[in-house]
Amino acid sequence: MKTYWRLLNYARPLRNFIAPFFITSLLASALGIVYFTLLIPLLDVLFNQVGSDQASAVLQFPSFSFSTDWPKQLFNFYFQSYLQEKGRIGALQFVCILIVGAVFLSNIFRYLSARFLENFKVNMVSRLRQSVFDNAVDLHLGFFSSQRKGNLISRVVTDVQEVENSIANTFSAAFKELFTLIIYLIALFSISVQLTLFAFVIIPVTGTFIAFMVKQMRKDARDGQNRLSGLISLMDEAFGGMRVVKGFNAEGFIKEKFSIENLAYKKAIRSMAFKREMSSPFSEFMGVTVVAIILLYGGTLVLTNQSSFAASEFITYIAIFSQVMRPAKEISNAFSNTQRGLASGERVLELVDTQNAIQESPDAVSLKGFEQSIVFDGVSFEYEPGLTVLNNLNFEIKKGKTVALVGSSGGGKSTIADLVPRFYDPVQGSIRIDGHDLRAISTASLRQQMGIVTQESILFNDSIYNNILFGAQATEEEVVAAAKIANAHEFICEQPDGYQTTIGDRGSKLSGGQRQRISIARAILRNPSILILDEATSALDTESERLVQDALTHLMKHRTVLVIAHRLSTIQHADEILVVNQGQIVERGTHADLLENDHGFYKRLTLMQGM
Repeated sequence: MKTYWRLLNYARPLRNFIAPFFITSLLASALGIVYFTLLIPLLDVLFNQVGSDQASAVLQFPSFSFSTDWPKQLFNFYFQSYLQEKGRIGALQFVCILIVGAVFLSNIFRYLSARFLENFKVNMVSRLRQSVFDNAVDLHLGFFSSQRKGNLISRVVTDVQEVENSIANTFSAAFKELFTLIIYLIALFSISVQLTLFAFVIIPVTGTFIAFMVKQMRKDARDGQNRLSGLISLMDEAFGGMRVVKGFNAEGFIKEKFSIENLAYKKAIRSMAFKREMSSPFSEFMGVTVVAIILLYGGTLVLTNQSSFAASEFITYIAIFSQVMRPAKEISNAFSNTQRGLASGERVLELVDTQNAIQESPDAVSLKGFEQSIVFDGVSFEYEPGLTVLNNLNFEIKKGKTVALVGSSGGGKSTIADLVPRFYDPVQGSIRIDGHDLRAISTASLRQQMGIVTQESILFNDSIYNNILFGAQATEEEVVAAAKIANAHEFICEQPDGYQTTIGDRGSKLSGGQRQRISIARAILRNPSILILDEATSALDTESERLVQDALTHLMKHRTVLVIAHRLSTIQHADEILVVNQGQIVERGTHADLLENDHGFYKRLTLMQGM
């Protein structure tokens, strides 16, 4: 129930939905039972079961009271009046008009309650989805490295949708159907306490069975949602890497993986569906059985004159009791179906509750600008306990200088670059900018000083203009100026719609060099004080590299630059080169200084690249 109430809290303020939904549902349920309560006087009169003394008593207008008998007395007064004045046909017409009016009003209120419920559902789900997405976006970079993207998408989309379909519908059953059930029970108790108590001795058998099935379904539902996440993750990876799939003739391999996940999902959902569908026929069978037992027991009482209520009351009782099973069945089905929603809700709330490993200090200061230097002081880092990636790094990047990181793959260069914008925190030591520990600076103001260009150009399925702008506040002229500096303006103008051309998923309609130049234009537009270049030209052909390198040269002017490069030709003019191997700085100096060490790591790298 804790999960259920947490999910309902996303519909706050609940009073805006519960109060009108409560009132309209109550009125709909109350009016819905009118035509059943009319059976008793109708049968009594039409079959001449009302004596003259009783009829004359009924013809006296009842004085108003808040008792449940007053509406009945009021009806009897008008009914007998019509019967006296217009005969049985007139009384029948009166009852029929009354029934049609009651049903009409009942459905009006039922429609209004459905509207309030829909407002409740969409409000709750919208807030829940926004909360999940907002929290996920705010999480640290390491979280996304350890999670499958399809699993996250599944939680935000399918799991939240399942919450809407199951949890919100249970809310409806818990109120509207519960009101109907209570009103029916009141009517039953008013006719015969003895019969109703007898029925309640039998009904708990159904409840016990359903409770057992609900427990089993929740387990199957949780497994089913996990399997669905696996399916979505697999599809995301397959469609995103289709070039590799087809290039390696791996269609059969991917199909087999999908088949395994799909069969597992089918089994979980089928198991849950079998249990869910079993509850409905069992409830119906038990309902009919209970009605038959009551019919036998009550009929025996009537026929043997062991009961004080009349035959018309007994017939009405049976008619009402037969309707009790419908709301009871709806409530049963709702709580059966909600298990899948609760399983999804747990997965959604797990993501909502995930804590950001990069916590901002309550008294964090705002970095107004970059004036002096960035200092790594005894910095060590590990992605997992015991797996050291960086070990006791000490170096300084002074303002306006270019520091390059080189070394073999997996040595820790990209990790160093990720520590500067505080994508991660060091496990030992500190990183200071202008004397402030990064952990004492607000993350937003820190990253505001930085521009990042990586090997993989991260673009979005939007226009070129919006990809360059990317949330920045700038004029169209400034966007065009940034594109010109990045050597991108010419090819952009050649696109079908110029700057408004949509570039496809991850920029798939553009070449690698074009995508990279758009990324550089985006960095130029931000006009950052600190620039981080992570192998920005390593994946390009010679012509594209020349254009991109020229754009990078413009971008690097008068800025503090931390550059990672495999191609040593791109960093020969760096103010300092740090050679990183196995998480440690093994050499440092200028290009010329490092070449003088014939046995150094850097010299071996240059020889390998034919420099």
